Amino acid sequence: MRKINIGKGLEVSVVGLGCMGLSHAFGPETEKEVGIKLLQEAVAIGYNFFDTAEIYGAHNEELVGEALEPYQDRVVIATKFGIKGMCNKTGKMDLDSSEAGIRESLEGSLKRLRVETIDLYYQHRQDPNTPVENVARTMQKLIDEGKIKAWGLSACDADTIRRAHAICPVTAVENEYSMAYRTMEKDGVLEVCEELDIAVVPYSPLAKGFLTNTIEKGATFAEGDLRGIMKRFSDEAMEANQELLQFVVGLAEEKGATPAQISLVWVMARNEKCIPIPGTRNVERLRENAGAAEIMLSKDEYTRINELLAKIDFMEVNFF
Repeated sequence: MRKINIGKGLEVSVVGLGCMGLSHAFGPETEKEVGIKLLQEAVAIGYNFFDTAEIYGAHNEELVGEALEPYQDRVVIATKFGIKGMCNKTGKMDLDSSEAGIRESLEGSLKRLRVETIDLYYQHRQDPNTPVENVARTMQKLIDEGKIKAWGLSACDADTIRRAHAICPVTAVENEYSMAYRTMEKDGVLEVCEELDIAVVPYSPLAKGFLTNTIEKGATFAEGDLRGIMKRFSDEAMEANQELLQFVVGLAEEKGATPAQISLVWVMARNEKCIPIPGTRNVERLRENAGAAEIMLSKDEYTRINELLAKIDFMEVNFF
């Protein structure tokens, strides 16, 4: 898979792998041996960019660390700090981005990931008790100490990016972005990232599976799969958003691709530093997603897609 440089010497595959679903939020935890096999198969396919987080559970970072330990010289591992706990029923988060809290999180992640330095360290959510300027100063200290190579922000707004970047340059921003969820086009985040040459790392680029055309109205999900309580998978939202889905399906047929591939290609076409990180537990889906890197959209096709998307009244709904 082709790679691009996102700054600080980090060269990443143009499609990365979001590892959250291996042990968090999408049903029962993947068996260790199965997870290790999948992660190592991802490396063999050409992935070198892997995304995890402290809040995904110790097993997630431990799984990523053990699986990728033999490949540390050729992979880029991103993890996140700042969420100490979360209530799955309410979505309320226990946030801590104090310097002491960050350092505690970092030491735990280094140990679980079996590395001496974190390649890309994101603030997972903004802490209302700690100004982002303070977080940026802590990140600069950690860079100077050799604890991390680069840092980023997740689920943030444009003003936060500017304030943080002014203190310690931000390498990447990880926000939700897909054909079905285009808030970053409206709130200035994409614009400021392009202006400041910051990479955009869209999570949920397949709209948590909606854009794969594999989830039907009224679908049930496994125990522990948070999609079962998300409003975006309610019958009302699923029905309202069929126009977009059928548009993607039709375009995929035209291009001889899958809906998932077209969705990823569209995200990657946004700019040269837009790197989607779809997650999966399935090796065939790994290959399918990687195949999106070989599909190109012409300028006219991209323009036509955006013109059609602008006419579709998609119902954007929040996480829960």
